[in-house]
Amino acid sequence: MPDLIQYKCPNCGGALEFSSGTQKMKCPFCDSEFDVDALKAYDDVLKDDMQFESTPGQEWLSEEQQGMALYLCQSCGGQVITEETTAATKCPYCGNVVVMAGNLSGELRPDLVIPFKKDKEEAKKALFNHFKGKKLLPRVFKDQNHIDEIKGVYVPFWLFDANSHADVRYHATRVRHWSDSRYNYTETSHFAATRVGDVDFQGVPCDGSSKMDDALMDSLEPFDMSEAVDFQTAYLAGYLADKFDVTAEDSTERARLRIKRSVEDLFRTTVTGYSSVNVESSGVVLKHAHARYGLFPVWILNTTWRGNKYVFAMNGQTGKLVGDLPCDKGKAARVLWLTALGVALAAYGIFLWLGVF
Repeated sequence: MPDLIQYKCPNCGGALEFSSGTQKMKCPFCDSEFDVDALKAYDDVLKDDMQFESTPGQEWLSEEQQGMALYLCQSCGGQVITEETTAATKCPYCGNVVVMAGNLSGELRPDLVIPFKKDKEEAKKALFNHFKGKKLLPRVFKDQNHIDEIKGVYVPFWLFDANSHADVRYHATRVRHWSDSRYNYTETSHFAATRVGDVDFQGVPCDGSSKMDDALMDSLEPFDMSEAVDFQTAYLAGYLADKFDVTAEDSTERARLRIKRSVEDLFRTTVTGYSSVNVESSGVVLKHAHARYGLFPVWILNTTWRGNKYVFAMNGQTGKLVGDLPCDKGKAARVLWLTALGVALAAYGIFLWLGVF
């Protein structure tokens, strides 16, 4: 099992955490701050760090151990139980932040990381701002809803670099209207437009966690790759992190489909001067595809209302928040009724003006 490591403050011995505001390691007890690069030595001696030890947990039944890992916290003696894919967490008893070194070494070691820039309070504020202006949102949900859980998670992503060769055929139409003294005419001409070319892509993201909804993660884009830095475990301190459980090979087809749609949209911008343009056939082949492994910052917020769970996600770098909201059916019915009534009254007024009644 992987060892766990902990970053301790040299001044007071407190557990250091990465601060999204200062982009430094900060001690919450004495307020000391340290540059991340100053702690780089930890990454070189991960397996020699004995702040935490792993314990095999033979007392557990074999079916109970599947997908889980058990560790012993030497700071307080408590047992830290995590999923096997967990790469960073906190001790539930003493709150010490720890990193599972074995889940971040060798081929499991990320190539890069985008550090958190938005903190927990900004995530909460973004959620409540998301509620504003939603007239069909249930009042109770907005006024009395509480956040059941909020956590900052480094989500594993595969970043695909690839050359693509694309051959796309579009069906286009051009419509012309005219009239004479007797008839109105419409002429529709049909065209076949073909675009062939090579397009290079860099950093096409596909999340590598089966626990994360792909559509939700896609909606959080874009991430600014210019702010990505070489991976260091210090960035994980104070947050949760997972290692990938969806391999790069298993993500290749999804990356190809994303590239395919992007190429179709790109080539579509060159088919101009028509009334309508639709893709008729499309072939995209990837060449020299290569995947890098990165960790991206995401705030996950869970709320409940009337027994239903609602999950929201915020890009921990840009602050973009996404998630579905419930609809008050009573409000929706009233809005529909009032709209119908307004239309009926307007029609009645027009008929009166025309003298129909």
